[in-house]
Amino acid sequence: MFTDKATIFIKAGNGGNGAISWRREKYVPAGGPDGGDGGDGGSVIFHVDTSITTLMDFRYKRKYAAGTGMDGAGQRRKGKNGADIVINVPQGTLVRDAESNLIIADMSDPDKDVVIAKGGSGGWGNSHFATAVRQAPNFAKNGQRGEEREVVLELKLLADVGLVGFPNVGKSTLLSMTTKAQPKIANYHFTTLSPNLGVVDLGDRRSFVMADIPGIIEGASEGVGLGHEFLRHIERTRLLLHVVDVSGIEGRDPIEDFDIINNELSAYDMSLEERPQIVVANKADIIQDEDVYNRFVEEMKKRGHEVVTVSAATGKNVRELMMKTYEELQKLPPIVVFEPQVDIEAERYVDKSGKGYEIHRENDKFIITGSWIEAVGNSVTFDDNESLGYFQRSLINRGVIEDLISMGIREGQLVQIGDLEFEFVF
Repeated sequence: MFTDKATIFIKAGNGGNGAISWRREKYVPAGGPDGGDGGDGGSVIFHVDTSITTLMDFRYKRKYAAGTGMDGAGQRRKGKNGADIVINVPQGTLVRDAESNLIIADMSDPDKDVVIAKGGSGGWGNSHFATAVRQAPNFAKNGQRGEEREVVLELKLLADVGLVGFPNVGKSTLLSMTTKAQPKIANYHFTTLSPNLGVVDLGDRRSFVMADIPGIIEGASEGVGLGHEFLRHIERTRLLLHVVDVSGIEGRDPIEDFDIINNELSAYDMSLEERPQIVVANKADIIQDEDVYNRFVEEMKKRGHEVVTVSAATGKNVRELMMKTYEELQKLPPIVVFEPQVDIEAERYVDKSGKGYEIHRENDKFIITGSWIEAVGNSVTFDDNESLGYFQRSLINRGVIEDLISMGIREGQLVQIGDLEFEFVF
């Protein structure tokens, strides 16, 4: 079973909490605070593994979580950082945000890992809060939550050339004759149930990657058969080799077959209509009706297509076809790499307001969101007066209280910051 789309949930590790601790040694009766910081949570990292060719593994495991940071300890000991989790995906995998369907990353470069969910920072220990005025802070910061999100993985093969055409026209045979790929080949329809990749090596450092796209049928663009699963792999190809059976053995009209395939490509993605094609008239060694073959060649010439006649089974003209393919590729731009549509770095560190927080009202509740405010909210210990005082001063100094008052908040109304909810008192 070939799997080229999967939905998974990823969770980065939470940061460890800072410690509340005091230096206690003989002859040091008032050693002061020495609580260490919590460790950072592990991140979720995506890595291209060129040995993987499908998303099959993600059918069985749908949740991935990185390690949580350890809490800090006395004597300013920092908690151990949580372990990162590395998720291996095939080359050419798009990572999309499940909610918006926007592209987060195109995993096409084997040398470039991408952090899709960043671990939370560890909280500060109470040693960080000691000042000349506040010499014995009895509070520390909690670690920040790690990022989490549901993502859709979508594999779009990276190939210079795509072999398209009806089932059983000889695409797999052509691939096996020109590369080291070993696709399953037999004389019945839909032998190929998954795309196959191979490298065509013409010598003198001339090579290109070719993909056998499984048989497209009428209605494929609407999802008939395995249409959508296979058509998406043509999107990155720079050149199409449109293989047509001109032998007449099955009584098919090669012109009609050619038109049906092109209509399906166009219906799936209008840009494919303009994708350069080389028309390959295959099975020339067993032509049953010369008139059918000649009519096909003439029609293609009228439409501006040059026809290369080959026999993939015997190897006739196959090298000539590959040489022509290489020459055409030199005229074309490189393989498409999709640009991210979601700036996850901006999501992490920049709030739309530029203040570090945003406030919106839902009936009588005021909900405050943003990276800075949530970090401060997670750090407060409400049963400790010093911690509560630090929290209140932070809100006043940053302008949060002033903004709440300007929005009409009244004493006793609810304020929510993340999971924290309290009554407003001023």
